[in-house]
Amino acid sequence: MTDGAQTPPRPSPPLTLDDAQRRLMALAPILPIEHRATADCLSYYLAEPLTALRTQPAADVSAMDGYALRAADLPGPWRVIGESAAGRPFAGHVGAGEAARISTGALVPAGADMVLIQEDASRSGDTLTLTGTPPEPPARHIRPAGMDFRTGDVLMGPGTKIGAAQIALALTAGHAHLPVRRSLQLAVIDGGDELAAPGADLAAHQLPASNSAMLAALAAHPAVRITRIGPVPDRLDALMAAFEAARGADVIVTSGGASVGDHDLVRPALSELGAELAFWRVAIKPGKPLLVARRGHQVILGLPGNPAAAFVTGFLFLLPLIRAALGAGEPMPRPVPAQLSEAMPAGGGRMEFLRAVWDAGHVSLDGLQDSGALSSLARANALVVRPAQAPETPAGQFVPVYLL
Repeated sequence: MTDGAQTPPRPSPPLTLDDAQRRLMALAPILPIEHRATADCLSYYLAEPLTALRTQPAADVSAMDGYALRAADLPGPWRVIGESAAGRPFAGHVGAGEAARISTGALVPAGADMVLIQEDASRSGDTLTLTGTPPEPPARHIRPAGMDFRTGDVLMGPGTKIGAAQIALALTAGHAHLPVRRSLQLAVIDGGDELAAPGADLAAHQLPASNSAMLAALAAHPAVRITRIGPVPDRLDALMAAFEAARGADVIVTSGGASVGDHDLVRPALSELGAELAFWRVAIKPGKPLLVARRGHQVILGLPGNPAAAFVTGFLFLLPLIRAALGAGEPMPRPVPAQLSEAMPAGGGRMEFLRAVWDAGHVSLDGLQDSGALSSLARANALVVRPAQAPETPAGQFVPVYLL
């Protein structure tokens, strides 16, 4: 080495999965809150606590079809003096020896404290007689006011994912609109000289571009607006132009070009554009050359180009980032235990995510684990987690699995 020469800095060791995910979550863009029609909030996440604006039920209602009467008048008989139907309550008062026909969901008339179900009664004209067993306790078939919730009760916390039941609850609680984060703008950039438009005639050195469509499908969500850019050739000016075209996105995800080869230009392009590198390389397989950068409010994920690696890193990083930006209380995927159908070989120096088929609590590894193989990815419905330096794992042992 000549005097004054400097040794290039050695790259930092790859991050652990947990550390990389934690750092990424800290970068998640904070999207503004908007109020959307409750019925249009499926799969969004509640941005603020939801408090009941009304009591449910608002008054005592019947849980069964039958007759509303006074328990003190058992064993009858009774005189039927009217009817209380759902939406059409009985306006009178049930007195001694009297009963009112009642439907499920109808208000219990004043004076009544019991519902005798129709299977336990017989009616002839206006005369009602007991033929079965009275309810025990007498109010068994009455839903009391406030049984479900009362005005002012906190029904859901921020971060709750809004599904069909949550929509019904919010509407019943009096909320025609819900506070949620605005839609996330996602740009997906596909890069590589080898990529051609799907359906084009291909030379031996070319591939149909599929990663951007795969990542867009993986990220598909009612609250995500996706723009696909590419395929982009391996030229610095072309890649910079693609990043500029995506300047308005909250999140940009690329596939390919995030490693250190002569044609891996994501890092140089981001440097030219003034983006700040947050971290690079994660100790996982597939997916080590993962890159995360930030440009203003914008988060940029550079995923590997091999399709299985792009899918796995998309599942482990892109999806949690999207969920966090949308306000999810639990953005990270959760593994579930599954029983190995056959022995799993010992692992290497990185945590691995092995394509597998899960069936009724049992999981079988696919025989093709190459990161460029799409057939095994399409067959898989699960990823088996194999820790770094894992010994051989015998058949029948439980292992952590991510369901896809």
